[in-house]
Amino acid sequence: MDIAYIPSPSTGVVHLGPIPLRGYAFCIIIGVFVAVWLGNRRWIARGGRAGTVADIAVWAVPFGLVGGRLYHVITDYELYFGEGRDWVNAFKIWEGGLGIWGAVALGAVGAWIGCRRRGIPLPAWADALAPGLAVAQAIGRWGNWFNQELYGKPTDLPWALKIDADPAIGRLAGTYHPTFLYESLWCLLVAAVVIWADRRFTLGHGRAFALYVAAYTVGRFWTEYLRVDDAHHFLGLRLNGWTAIVMFAAAVAYMVISAKKRPGREQVVEPAVGEEEPSPTESVAKS
Repeated sequence: MDIAYIPSPSTGVVHLGPIPLRGYAFCIIIGVFVAVWLGNRRWIARGGRAGTVADIAVWAVPFGLVGGRLYHVITDYELYFGEGRDWVNAFKIWEGGLGIWGAVALGAVGAWIGCRRRGIPLPAWADALAPGLAVAQAIGRWGNWFNQELYGKPTDLPWALKIDADPAIGRLAGTYHPTFLYESLWCLLVAAVVIWADRRFTLGHGRAFALYVAAYTVGRFWTEYLRVDDAHHFLGLRLNGWTAIVMFAAAVAYMVISAKKRPGREQVVEPAVGEEEPSPTESVAKS
């Protein structure tokens, strides 16, 4: 008896003449635009100026892409280096392979540079962007659907994902848990929770961003448990599972400590037009 399942695309690439249009890249690009759009609305609501989120994203996005790729290549180095492997493939980001942990870490460095140039606090900017990041991840996960990758354990549930065989990479045909869909839905829930909590508790000084990290890692830990792709294991857990635990603990600790040291929300998130951010020396003199 045939079972119901979610079909996978026969190809992740559509050619517009000589130009290849890749589903994975489209998902990433659409996610970035949605994150900037939503972040801009939230930034303005917090007292910032229109366009600031996009200006800083110009720094954060490239850094984030590099960081995400570096994390993936370093943690899955055997896919690109060693006998029978072509190290050039490490640069083929359009074929999939972005680690969210590296993307957030190095993306934060780019955002810090952009915020410093504009004279605005990075935590406030991160709070405005947090729900948009979760939505961007929800959209970006569909890139895995186009590439038929990062699926879970075999299942015959009605929402199982149909995967085609690919002898070149040792992939067997069958129906599997659609972990890309689980994580996509979870990220949308995370975005809704952050927006609600931000309004309910007036989160500030990076706590909305920390809530996003903490909530996301809970779902990520579960999807990591379901995934069957090759991964490094430590003490019985996948590397990304341990990373999720560490990030969850760090985010919760930050929220608790920050709430005690700097309660409430920033009164000013961006200097007025023509007004310069006071230097640390001037701030001390005025106090």
